[in-house]
Amino acid sequence: MFAQTLCAIAQIFILGIPARLAAVWFGPNQVSTATSIGVFGNQVGCATGFLIPPLLVRNSESLSEIGKGLSTMFYMSAGVTTALLIIILIVFKAKPPTPPSHAQMLIEQGNNQENYFTSLRNLFHNSNFILLFLTYGINTGSYYGIGTLLNPVILHYFPGHEENAGQIGLDLVLAGIVGAIVAGIWLDKTKSFKPTTVGIYFLSMICMIVFTFTMDVDLIWVVFITAGALGFFMTGYLPVGFEFAAEITYPESEGTSSGLLNASAQTFGIIVTIGMRALMNQVSVLSANITVSGILLVGTIMTAFIKADYRRQEAGKSAVEYVDHDNINVNITDENTGLKMANMNK
Repeated sequence: MFAQTLCAIAQIFILGIPARLAAVWFGPNQVSTATSIGVFGNQVGCATGFLIPPLLVRNSESLSEIGKGLSTMFYMSAGVTTALLIIILIVFKAKPPTPPSHAQMLIEQGNNQENYFTSLRNLFHNSNFILLFLTYGINTGSYYGIGTLLNPVILHYFPGHEENAGQIGLDLVLAGIVGAIVAGIWLDKTKSFKPTTVGIYFLSMICMIVFTFTMDVDLIWVVFITAGALGFFMTGYLPVGFEFAAEITYPESEGTSSGLLNASAQTFGIIVTIGMRALMNQVSVLSANITVSGILLVGTIMTAFIKADYRRQEAGKSAVEYVDHDNINVNITDENTGLKMANMNK
């Protein structure tokens, strides 16, 4: 339990990395895709968690045999993460030699005044961020609850289908990986953060409703399709939420905003998981799934009230300064690097 607690603490930091890393290293037309690739990496880890443990830890009546399998799995995991740590310490740099965007350049110029508690206070004085903080927690927490209790839900409707239950979990994660990448590319192409957020949230709710009311049709392939669609949109929401938060909270650190979003997701994940389990035990599996659908409806409505205040985009626009009719200074700023490329006097 002590080791699990350490891993859980580490996860909080890891989950917040993609948005911050993307903002520091990538330009305005790449940042959302970079964030989605970071989320993609996390989801690959989840998919690996569905695949590898059953191969290494065989079901057995012998506790010593199970113990050997667990030891092999944990030593392999420790070896991989230790190797990654060494590579990061040797190779990884804090930031590129030049800022990747005008918005990031402005942040670096004012970085000496940055204070975590001031940033925290600013975030919680931002009504748009508070709404996103709650809605992100509802959506992602619901995803955590569904993922945690997927096996008992599937086995309730399809007794004896343990192998299919694991494959449906893998389907949920793999479809989510695709959804995260597609969402990131879409944001970089369109810059439509609010419409995309509302749209994905709404489709997550619709997929949850369809998943709920098609479970009893006694067709396992239907569950594969509905679970895949649910994973596609609910995981696709993760990078969208990070990027939307970065837009409406600029110039606050992306690490702080994404960290708070993850804290909200973990909190709601605990609430939804415990609530679903209680409903499944005391009422029915159907009532648990209907409750999650209702929660997602509330989240969709709340998301619609978030204003499209794209502060980071505004800061990233090229600056053109006109002094007077006889002496015009034109500052041309490259949008990918944020650097002044020329200063022309006319």
